[in-house]
Amino acid sequence: MAPVHSQYRADTIQAMDLYARVNILEGRAVRLGRGSLDDVISLDADPINRARGWADMGVDCLLVVDLDAAAYRSYRNRPLIDRMLDALDVPIVVAGGIRSEREAARLIKQGAWKVTMGTAAIETPTMVWDLCRDFPGRMMVSLDVLGNEELVTEGWTSDSGRFMEEVMLEMASCGVSGFFVTDARRDVLSERPNLDILRTALEYIDEPVVASGGVRNLDDLRALTSIEVEGRSLAGVVVGREVTEGRFTVGQAKALLGGPGAPLTRVLQLRVVLPCRDMDRSVDFYQSTLGFARIETAEPYGPGASEESGSRVLLDVGIDSVLELVPEDRAGQVRHPCRLVFVVDDAEALRDQVEGLGHATRPATDGALRAFEVEAPDGVTVTISEPLGAPAP
Repeated sequence: MAPVHSQYRADTIQAMDLYARVNILEGRAVRLGRGSLDDVISLDADPINRARGWADMGVDCLLVVDLDAAAYRSYRNRPLIDRMLDALDVPIVVAGGIRSEREAARLIKQGAWKVTMGTAAIETPTMVWDLCRDFPGRMMVSLDVLGNEELVTEGWTSDSGRFMEEVMLEMASCGVSGFFVTDARRDVLSERPNLDILRTALEYIDEPVVASGGVRNLDDLRALTSIEVEGRSLAGVVVGREVTEGRFTVGQAKALLGGPGAPLTRVLQLRVVLPCRDMDRSVDFYQSTLGFARIETAEPYGPGASEESGSRVLLDVGIDSVLELVPEDRAGQVRHPCRLVFVVDDAEALRDQVEGLGHATRPATDGALRAFEVEAPDGVTVTISEPLGAPAP
């Protein structure tokens, strides 16, 4: 018999990717003091070195923004970005001034993980359609949104007269793989992210949404993780000065966002799946002998299964925990020793009940007080124990 395994239904807020932004202006890595080109702070004369620093810190992706191309239609930074794509292994999304199919295709072939269009996507949606056809999964759209949901373009310098809902639906129909959404013209130093705009974006489309407007601290980051619409949350968040100014670390951010190695914030259900050679006997034992309530009988289990081969059965075995009995995958499987442990309030009373139904019991092999074992169908050892630390009678 196949061994028991646990299937965690970890209905946590999905893990969010951590993007680091690298803004490039006149060949330098810069910071926009309050989100404006009128307030530029030079950070590093070597943007590749700065990007490598982010990668070494462990961010999931880089968002490289060509400010010269976005605001001034100057492509002086493109050779530098090409070298960055060649030098780094971390996934890189390139944004800023990508206004033609030829340039988007060139960047993808150069090594960009994805490319992002803003102004061009709003003004020429047919181009996005063609690019999504030619490069499926590689196109994203960046939306700079005002409080009334109107979109601004040309590096926030022009009001487009178009609004977030219509453009998102239009771009989703083109096949884009996600959206960067920025709360435009917000004072990122003093104002919290506009959670309503991001929540509304999730309501409009099914594609991933990445918060790209900057956060002030871990509280803002925590607020972003709380956004949920019909079981969906944000796909990621873009950071920059928050880390470099020491408000939090990449490690702290990834732990909060649920990145690799981060602890689960909540597990809503633990399901243990037990393959059974004789479904009828097993169901009778766990339901009638041990008294677990039957939740449902579902569809036949496994590919090609028929009604005659049996259905899976779910049993309620405790708070937010389910025992799922399924037919064994195939006849003649090698048996593996299995052990189930159930913690109950009164092990002695349950032992009397089990023995009264004709099942032999024995003391638990681990020597635990107020615990016993019983053999279930198909050789599964079931241990019934009281909670650790329970007071002696």
